[in-house]
Amino acid sequence: MQLLIFIIFYPILWLISLLPFRLLYLLSDFVYFIVYRIIKYRKRTVRENLALALPHLSKEERDIVEKKFFKHMCDMFLEMIKTLSISKEEMEKRYIFTNIEVYHNLEKKGKSIALLCAHYASYEWLVSMNRHITFKGYGIYKQIANKYFDRLVHNIRSKFKASLITTKETAETIADNYEKGILSLYGFASDQSPKADKALLWHSFMGIVTPIHTGAEFLAKRYDMNVIFVRTKKLKRGYYEGTFELMAENPKSTDRFEISIDFIERVEKQIYEAPEYYLWTHKRWKHRR
Repeated sequence: MQLLIFIIFYPILWLISLLPFRLLYLLSDFVYFIVYRIIKYRKRTVRENLALALPHLSKEERDIVEKKFFKHMCDMFLEMIKTLSISKEEMEKRYIFTNIEVYHNLEKKGKSIALLCAHYASYEWLVSMNRHITFKGYGIYKQIANKYFDRLVHNIRSKFKASLITTKETAETIADNYEKGILSLYGFASDQSPKADKALLWHSFMGIVTPIHTGAEFLAKRYDMNVIFVRTKKLKRGYYEGTFELMAENPKSTDRFEISIDFIERVEKQIYEAPEYYLWTHKRWKHRR
């Protein structure tokens, strides 16, 4: 059944990827109408998250954020499909890095790098960063149940020479590369909710005390990796820019949970600036105090 579903949908996805951007966004507007008005995909979860995280906004203001978010989410989904056929030249125009020299300076230190980011703006196109690096790049992701679509997403996200590893493979891969002296860049999207019974850190995020992922900090300290944050900004429809912010060059010298707290506070600041670009469909605050 999984293969049959994939065979049916793959040609459609490929044809969508061939659409010029003008038509792609017209399609996105139609998808938005279906997803938001008819299917009402996770609308209740989005509203609950917005009410929890943005209580300072009025109901009318949160409704505006909600609609903008769903429009952006549909855009981002179709942009991910567009990656199947997008050229490197087109990607370079649509996702730019304002200070790539900050990253290049870290490569010169001769240590692997942990890149922390959020599910914000175009985290899918962040993989295009691999065209700027000399280290071996790894993107960490959660495996999809349908193995054929998992392979498709794997191919999409690895188009720009990024190697994808699942969350379960991460620690072993980093340890193996460390032993072999392979300098690498590891991308962690660490803003989602960990399991409450395994959480080592509870901290305020958007004013709500909730469990925080600490795996990236733990691995960075264990394997002496430089730590960097990328702040993504949506300039206009289909255009983004990423800005690098140095977090730690000697992570072992930082206090316990200092990097994790610093990360979540940077994400929080980014959300407050333009909340419509955060991934509100996930139950980020399902565990809270």
